[in-house]
Amino acid sequence: MTATHQPPIGPLTELDTRYSSTDATATPWFEAVQHLDSAEIFWLSTVRPDDRPHVTPLLAVWVDDALYFCTGADERKARNLGANPNVVLTTGANALREGFDLVIEGEAEVETDEKALQRAADRYEAKYTSEWHFDVRDGAFWAEGNRAVVYRVEPKTAFGFGKSPYSQTRWRFA
Repeated sequence: MTATHQPPIGPLTELDTRYSSTDATATPWFEAVQHLDSAEIFWLSTVRPDDRPHVTPLLAVWVDDALYFCTGADERKARNLGANPNVVLTTGANALREGFDLVIEGEAEVETDEKALQRAADRYEAKYTSEWHFDVRDGAFWAEGNRAVVYRVEPKTAFGFGKSPYSQTRWRFA
């Protein structure tokens, strides 16, 4: 059973009452975005060409209503995405009774627009310090002579898991 709330702008927001405390309410999308914006580590799940799963930690930034991450073109995750762009990005707290966990489902698309890339590069540096400075050129990130492919993931469906009180919110995007 779910309790549904449709805000004027944004995704369809539903509280799954089967997995929520009786006093829980659906988490508004803007609160989830605050968590996405401040989270430092994300876990990326992709599918290998032989259908086995692959999960790896990485850094990501929230820009223009999407998560951006980068990787070398020859890395396993990039090869996986070349065969199957469906991904899940997760972040949160490894605690039972505190924090908020997020699961973002979508398709990873290579971002080559240099204005979008510059906004993402600026956000990386603002969020993770100058240690994560990227130059933008030729439709990619560059650092210390190395090229990184940049991916953009717009959420298709997202889940939020509150822990005090327990709640499970689902957001569905048009």
